Amino acid sequence: MKDLLLITPPFTQLNTPYPGTAYLKGFLNTKEIGAFQMDLGIEVILELFKKETFEEIFQLAFENDRIQSENCERIYALKEHYLKSLDDIILFLQGKNQTFARQICTTNFLPQASRFAQLDDMDYAFGAMGMQDKAKHLATLYIEDLSDFIVECIDPDFGFSRYAERLGQSANAFNALYAQLQDNETYIDQITLELLDAQIKDTQPKLICFSVPFPGNLYSAFRCAQFIKANYPEIKIAMGGGFPNTELRSVTDIRVFEFFDFINLDDGELPIELLYNAVLKNETTFKRTFILENGTIVYKNNSTLPDYKQVDVGTPDYSDLPLDRYISVIEIANPMHSLWSDGRWNKLTMAHGCYWGKCTFCDISLDYIKIYEPVAASLLVDRMETLIAQTGETGFHYVDEAAPPSLMKALALEILKRNLSVTWWTNIRFEKNFTQDLCILLKASGCIAVSGGLEVASDRLLKLIDKGVTVEQVAQVTRNFTEANIMVHSYLMYGYPTQKVQETVDSLEMVRQLFEVGVLQSGFWHQFALTAHSPVGLNPSDYGITPNYKNISFANNDVDFTDSTGIDHTQFSFGLKKSLFNFMHGIGFDIPLQDWFDFDIPETDIDPDFIYNSLAQEPVFNIKPTAKIVWLGSMPLVSEFSKTKKGTTKDFLEFTFHDTADSFQITLEKEKGLWLLDILEDITPQHKPQSFKQLKTSFETQFEDFELFWYAKPVNVLRDYGLLVL
Repeated sequence: MKDLLLITPPFTQLNTPYPGTAYLKGFLNTKEIGAFQMDLGIEVILELFKKETFEEIFQLAFENDRIQSENCERIYALKEHYLKSLDDIILFLQGKNQTFARQICTTNFLPQASRFAQLDDMDYAFGAMGMQDKAKHLATLYIEDLSDFIVECIDPDFGFSRYAERLGQSANAFNALYAQLQDNETYIDQITLELLDAQIKDTQPKLICFSVPFPGNLYSAFRCAQFIKANYPEIKIAMGGGFPNTELRSVTDIRVFEFFDFINLDDGELPIELLYNAVLKNETTFKRTFILENGTIVYKNNSTLPDYKQVDVGTPDYSDLPLDRYISVIEIANPMHSLWSDGRWNKLTMAHGCYWGKCTFCDISLDYIKIYEPVAASLLVDRMETLIAQTGETGFHYVDEAAPPSLMKALALEILKRNLSVTWWTNIRFEKNFTQDLCILLKASGCIAVSGGLEVASDRLLKLIDKGVTVEQVAQVTRNFTEANIMVHSYLMYGYPTQKVQETVDSLEMVRQLFEVGVLQSGFWHQFALTAHSPVGLNPSDYGITPNYKNISFANNDVDFTDSTGIDHTQFSFGLKKSLFNFMHGIGFDIPLQDWFDFDIPETDIDPDFIYNSLAQEPVFNIKPTAKIVWLGSMPLVSEFSKTKKGTTKDFLEFTFHDTADSFQITLEKEKGLWLLDILEDITPQHKPQSFKQLKTSFETQFEDFELFWYAKPVNVLRDYGLLVL
């Protein structure tokens, strides 16, 4: 028995749990409140994609005469082939049957329907030896074919990472969702509710809390709540998470409370603790909680307690979740996209909120972004070690709005200090503090990828967005990451208020050049969406747009609007995405921009060598006295020798260094060599970093002119092999 049951409703990700419930369970552990968590999404997928279930699906589709398209006719005709291999495919995608990869890659082993028509050149995408990834990609296409069969013949709302998403997107009124909830349960609803029922019987909770991060989770959360109200009326039900935080801040439709007793906003730790006290101890104080009181929705925020600091929220706890049963898929042959869908990642945050907090398209008025609170690097690595021990996984996705460079540096040094072998990636701003040396440090600590918003690759619009970067700066920063072998993904935007056609074309040219010179490896275009809580949404006239407001009784975030330019930006969608797909595969750079579109566009005004020239600028050799000096390399083998010149004998030290990929040597006068030997030991990550000024002072107690020594060839060689200025 557990007093609380925490649930993520279908569907989020196949490969790793969405972290909301794990964060809450970790916090509740600090309060000794017993809670059980359940990812209904992966549970439903595993129940759906098994031989026994699909035998029933094929039978239902046939009996109900739902098989209409040629594609589904083909799948049905090949049903025995699908049924034979389905359970083995799922095991393989769970990492439990790796030798099956060779069978999967055998020509014509897997039945193939329409998804295989999109098949990339497999040898180009995965190489001759990429057997596991190639098999994973083929297996992914196989289950996507089966998902197409489900959508056409069983449930049109099905999707692997979302369910009935249309009902949650811009649902200003509750009517459509409420009407759907009055209809009969779907086939997938039945699977979901059977699993939920079994868990409730086993756990016997008094309070069930649904974490609803996205519109694609909303319908299932309401369907589950409806089931609980009908069958377990004594259990109280709450909803929190990303969707209510951004969309339900103006809810007035009392029908919502036929399903939920409480809706919480923003940080969930204190609100859920107070809910627990309300349900189990009859206390009456709440934090940022909607309830129904005397037939009216009331916003209760009568607790005087402050929200918990990040140091006090505990370490996320992934226990209860079936970590060995998540499914890794490779949907497209793109290495950055695979990070979202392939492999199990422990999810953490370096800081609450965003340290920049100015981007005008972002919901910076809301607490989850507005209130910035970093976590100490030592505590972050403590949490990493705890999660490694609990999950057996050493991969971490830091899900920050934008990870601060200074904290990333401290985190990397702490990881290296503890000699941990981990893999991690995160979201960033492409700001100038990401120097070449910092990127090398991040890579050494296990950072493999970063994603950041270039948004509109136009300096005028970047200034209007208040992004705090220029295209030239982005090019230099992405170059620093790329040269450190850290993959770079860029979020790209079109249709920003007042954006002209010329600026869209020029943005595409900037993106083309960034890919052509090789400093971007991945990207994604999305059309600007106006949100109610962003600076643009709060002050639309400042940005030349007219919002088309509706009567809000349910969800309030995305807002329709009219741009003063009158440009239909949707016409650019296909051409932008098609060109980007080609650029990511290293092709199409010589194709005229006009050829990506089926309507006339102006020629670009961007110099064809703009990005190349941005990267050709000479670096500035100006080291701040407070800059930290770190040595990432190994300690050298040292030999002594003497040279006699014009009757004078001098002693020298020869240093031989071996790093993971290379060996090199430097030679110094003996006394300076002995000084350097002592210093190298002191400036490894296992010791407290020393500043440039401290090194200069130490050197000049024995010798003269530290700058002459620092910029001489021996130190320059060390700079190429891991002597960093941070």
